[in-house]
Amino acid sequence: MRADARRNYDALVAAARGLFLEQGCDAPLDEVAKRAGVGAGTLYRHFPSRLDLLSAVYVSDIEEFCDRVEKQTQDLGPGPALSHYMDLQLESGMHNGGMRKAIRDMLDEGLTHPPALTACKARMTDIAATLLDSAKAAGAARPEVDATSLVKLIHGINMSCETTPDLAEAMMDVVRAGVLREPQQQEP
Repeated sequence: MRADARRNYDALVAAARGLFLEQGCDAPLDEVAKRAGVGAGTLYRHFPSRLDLLSAVYVSDIEEFCDRVEKQTQDLGPGPALSHYMDLQLESGMHNGGMRKAIRDMLDEGLTHPPALTACKARMTDIAATLLDSAKAAGAARPEVDATSLVKLIHGINMSCETTPDLAEAMMDVVRAGVLREPQQQEP
């Protein structure tokens, strides 16, 4: 992608993120273009549909989440790194609930699942698997837990707490207790 096209793309994603947070995922797309300082044609060249734009914002958020997890867990021990990952995933999911719901609703209507969503979700699961495997090897996590289940458990908390976010932390404590071993239970 040319540098100017990349700048326009990034400006559109940033403008959409801000507008969707302010007005919801049904915000007018022409307003996204206006805030990004580009014309509607530029918007639709990059994002032919609302789903494409929502997906780009969501993918950008997940990529930023993955980068943040990798940076913030690199100097932690295996158990604390996994626990911190769980907290970050919960926080990220609670922040992106409206966008996730809008994408899910559009996909339920039969729209095609954008490939970028699949790729970034795979990265998120790979990070979870790496942290979980490290914690298992250190005896800090239960051996029967797998990364896909862990990601889905936290995703389930996010979905079930969309209207009651104050319950999310207590639910995460239950998941954490089921995934992590107490220090005295860790294998030498």
